[in-house]
Amino acid sequence: MSSLVQSVDWLAIAPPTLAAVVGLVVLVADLFIGEEKKAVLGWVSVAGLAASALMLLPLRDGDRATFCLTGDAHACSYTADRFTLVIQFLVLGGALLAALLSVTALKDANKDLPEGEFWFLLLSSAAGAALLPASRDLATLIVALEVASLPAFALVGIKRGDKKSSEAALKFFLSSVTATAVSLMGVSFVYATTGSLYLTQIADKIQHVDGQFHTLAQAGVVLTLVGFAFKTAAVPFHFWVPDTYVGAPLPIAAYLSVVGKAVGFSGLILVTVVALPSYGDVWGPALAALAAFTMTVGNVGALRQQATRAYSAVRLLAWSSVGQAGYLLVPIASAAYSKDAEKAIGSTVVYALMYAVVNLGAFAVAALVARTSPLNRISDYRGLYARSPLSALILGFFLLCLAGLPPGIIGLFAKVTVFAAAVDAGLGWLAVVMAVNVVIALFYYLQWTTLLFRAPEGESEKHRVPAPLTAAIALTAVLGIALSGAPQLVLRFSATGLF
Repeated sequence: MSSLVQSVDWLAIAPPTLAAVVGLVVLVADLFIGEEKKAVLGWVSVAGLAASALMLLPLRDGDRATFCLTGDAHACSYTADRFTLVIQFLVLGGALLAALLSVTALKDANKDLPEGEFWFLLLSSAAGAALLPASRDLATLIVALEVASLPAFALVGIKRGDKKSSEAALKFFLSSVTATAVSLMGVSFVYATTGSLYLTQIADKIQHVDGQFHTLAQAGVVLTLVGFAFKTAAVPFHFWVPDTYVGAPLPIAAYLSVVGKAVGFSGLILVTVVALPSYGDVWGPALAALAAFTMTVGNVGALRQQATRAYSAVRLLAWSSVGQAGYLLVPIASAAYSKDAEKAIGSTVVYALMYAVVNLGAFAVAALVARTSPLNRISDYRGLYARSPLSALILGFFLLCLAGLPPGIIGLFAKVTVFAAAVDAGLGWLAVVMAVNVVIALFYYLQWTTLLFRAPEGESEKHRVPAPLTAAIALTAVLGIALSGAPQLVLRFSATGLF
């Protein structure tokens, strides 16, 4: 029997650990800081997330693993490989930008949002999200998923006395808990048929399951995927998205759209490609069908948004994020059919990096507009160029990136890598569905973009941009432009793989 004594590599686990420690520091400090100095907690949280991201630098030279069984060096609970570091960079970078947006949102809320609790919950969720891509056993994977999710429920409903916020949190919580329960049942089935929770051991043992347990193993595979499909907002697990994004504080909607998706997709990749590659005939077709339905429902939902409806801009971004989730699922489904699964997974990571930068940027500009137009309708963006030329140009650039049109070169290249993954895997029908959906998405992205440059109705009101909001918009703009100018910075992931 293998020993349960495990080694600990403190440097490897530093990024999520540091985020968690800073969260606890903020929670305790909140007890001793007066109301007039609460803003300090926000800047401590921003610094903590920046430090957590910087802790990835010493890890970039090689794979590290910790919490390993002494009898099996390959059975580890935590692995800091290339895949882990890229996703942790995405998660911590996304959380950092959401934190910058939150500094302004909390100041504008005028004590309606409890600052100490807000920052503790955000840091706790970010720590769980950073832990998940490093998890290499099903128990740690599920725990990380819940550590990332449970604080997010509270963040969505954190607005005091706001019925819309409370309703959104309740929908998010109930649907997420149901999905988690189904996933846990799937994990128990996989454990029952393999006798192991470690992903590498499962990959080997599940190929030799006794015939009478084959159906149980298949059921376990499908049920395990449900929880992660919920986190990715894949159809039919998407229904919580629009109401949750509208009810949540805008920085939290931005956080969920990027970090929440990163959690779901990294979990999906680990479960399918690492733990269950031999069951590709089960999860491959399921994910391909999910991808087709998700991108279609998401884009049609975005297309149907009325410009004058309250919160229509946020709803459009919410439905758009569902559509984008469909594109992200395509390479994962392709990995089941491809001879080079790592290359296919690289395409998902390329697309996720592009999406994270430009979607956070779009939410940052939406947060700017919401300062003078709290209902955040698409029609409120009419004439934005006259009020704030630079913000309008930046938002237009982000929308063109999401649409995959020049000058948003990184968006175009990311879509091409996803197309290529589907075609290389022989999923021509899925590539056709994606092409149709790209055309549908072009319509609403371009419609919003042209609205920015139309003549404004009535007097133009200038936007005052606070420093944290300026920093968030500037960071995403610089990253988006840099990636469009040098797309090879991320495209190499699709060529070389990540594991």
